Amino acid sequence: MKKSYLAIDMGASSGRLVVGHFDGKKIELEEAYRYENGPVEMNGSLFWDLPGLWKSVQTGLYAVGAKYGAQIESVGVDTWGVDFAFLGRGGVLLGNPYCYRDPRTDGAMERAFEIVPRNEIFAQTGLQFMEFNSLYQLMVMKEQNSPILDVAERLLQIPDLFHWLLSGVESNEFTNATTTQCFNPTTRSWAFSLLKKFGIPTTFFPPTTEPGTTLGWLRTKLAQETGLTSAKVVLPGTHDTASAVFAVPSASPLGSTDWAYVSLGTWALMGIESSKPVVNDVVAKFNFTNEGGVCGTTRILKNICGMWLLQECRRVWRQLGKTNAAGQPIDWEDMNVLTANAKPFVTFIDPDAPEFAKPANMPQLICDYAKRTGQPIPESDGAILRAIVESLALKFRRVLAMCAEIGGREIKTLHVVGGGTKNKLLMQATADACGVPVVCGPVEGTGVGNALMQAIGAGDVAGVEEAREIVRNSFEVVTYEPKSNSAAYWDEAYGRFVEIIK
Repeated sequence: MKKSYLAIDMGASSGRLVVGHFDGKKIELEEAYRYENGPVEMNGSLFWDLPGLWKSVQTGLYAVGAKYGAQIESVGVDTWGVDFAFLGRGGVLLGNPYCYRDPRTDGAMERAFEIVPRNEIFAQTGLQFMEFNSLYQLMVMKEQNSPILDVAERLLQIPDLFHWLLSGVESNEFTNATTTQCFNPTTRSWAFSLLKKFGIPTTFFPPTTEPGTTLGWLRTKLAQETGLTSAKVVLPGTHDTASAVFAVPSASPLGSTDWAYVSLGTWALMGIESSKPVVNDVVAKFNFTNEGGVCGTTRILKNICGMWLLQECRRVWRQLGKTNAAGQPIDWEDMNVLTANAKPFVTFIDPDAPEFAKPANMPQLICDYAKRTGQPIPESDGAILRAIVESLALKFRRVLAMCAEIGGREIKTLHVVGGGTKNKLLMQATADACGVPVVCGPVEGTGVGNALMQAIGAGDVAGVEEAREIVRNSFEVVTYEPKSNSAAYWDEAYGRFVEIIK
């Protein structure tokens, strides 16, 4: 008998509700509803449209309920990390959550290091230094004397916020908590001593809750209105990368470091899986992060600016009214054709250059970067796209070498999951640049991992290794082998790339 689990996979640019139908050996994913997402600018600040997102989730719940009703066993939410909201007395929501791309944290890290040295922050948190981490968001609130800090009773990260809306139960799920730079991965508890040095209150940080935990039933009114009368709310790995890496179809032993992964969406999260945190000088030197995985694993990874670069080019060109040969707004396949027809190895960028992090005129920023670094300025849209794709592949090569050094073993395979696997040019370029097979799939890795964690919570799946066997049984993957006749070109390009990004 099949069981059905509902995964709400909420990304920074779009969200989807997918139903995982599990027969005991295979899982089949069905997309039930999709919606757009993105920050909203208000008075110079960027916020997430929480009421709009909740309305979209509710619309999706109605769609699922109309088709499956009481067949849905449970529901769980995964999202991006670091962002949060607060509840006050009586469960009152204290404002819309800020978006991590809001400029208020610009320069915050440097001010933080004047209070607590960088090495001490890393020793207590093991986290990659990024200016939008929750720690710096909270520090800025303290600097600005935000009244919210005085009345807040509970900090909820974005997936916790939606689980509260769904169930009425407040929780702080472990994998997302580890993205904050307010958490100690070694002690598996909040870094209260660090928070106190910044003057950040600690009373609104409750103990964390493990993935697979059942919070309870859907709120009564919500269950009745949607028809999801048998659905419990079960925590997946609520950080989307935790769910995505969980769905990697590797047959290697749990925590093995002979393979690496990229969870490729708006961000590219690249790293290795470990059976324990690694907080040492090498991880600190490479600015990697220790983030919690499901079932006791640790994700040692680096954030790389991923498909955001292409997404922003598409957004700008569509706003400018650019069309394809059929007169339709330029879209992904059109962009792939432009990329393929452009001359290779002309211009490179550092995908993580600060100027690319905020919503802006991305094509112009790339041209400006080329001029500033003394390279040929892209003369066409295809040249801009080619620069992005090749630079991402070369960045993956650089980070893959760091992964091998941290893990102490040669990496033989690179697994890529997520929507970015649809970009075949990027996947082949990654294989060629890195010199290892690139195994792509499942595309909806995050939704798969979310649903399978709910199955573990229900006792229908024993653990990660069984879940990954189910993934291998359920989804075909596409493997891109490196082309030997292109190795010399990529080696030469890599040497230029490294010099440019210095």
